[in-house]
Amino acid sequence: MIGATVTAVEAAGKNLLIRFDNGLELRTHLRMNGSWHRYRPGEPWRRPAARARLVIEVPGAVAVCFDAPVVELFEARAEGIHPALSGLGPDLLSPEFDPAEATRRLRAHDRATHPIAEALVDQRALAGIGNIWKSETLFAERIWPFTPVGDLTDEALEGVVRTARQKLVASARSGAERAEVYGRAGRPCRRCGAKVASRQHGDLPRTTYWCPSCQPAP
Repeated sequence: MIGATVTAVEAAGKNLLIRFDNGLELRTHLRMNGSWHRYRPGEPWRRPAARARLVIEVPGAVAVCFDAPVVELFEARAEGIHPALSGLGPDLLSPEFDPAEATRRLRAHDRATHPIAEALVDQRALAGIGNIWKSETLFAERIWPFTPVGDLTDEALEGVVRTARQKLVASARSGAERAEVYGRAGRPCRRCGAKVASRQHGDLPRTTYWCPSCQPAP
């Protein structure tokens, strides 16, 4: 890669894509533990060099990717058939985000029995949402997280997609947004005062937070 020029840096859901003028492309996925740091040349790194998975040096800056489980170099022309990228749903942060397509994918027959909390983090349905905004979106919409997707009305599902996009866009712009339920298990709900609940579920599994009073089970 020495001598190549970075031509674009874009997000595709939770993937970060870095494109170069030599036809190659880097994909990183941070999952739960990875992080990108940016340093000035010669500035000490905040983590041990042994934990660096990728280092990009350009005039005036050094970008270091620490602890990422996925770092992949491939030809940019193969992006359209890449197994991790070609199947992604509409990107919630994309200016071209298509809410109707996202709703259609959530409504797919094979997701009808899935809890909405699991369907929302399925990147094939809509890309970019994770544990935090899944929980916060369902709290804002007052939906019990374990409601099967097939039991939700079209209006409710459209509201979930709309709110998820609003929250991700707001978070991307501000860099922070107060959590209403995420990470607050056992503490009072900011809306009604009931104790916030949490549960691990799904194949991975992931933890979902909700208010049993504001988001009652059917």
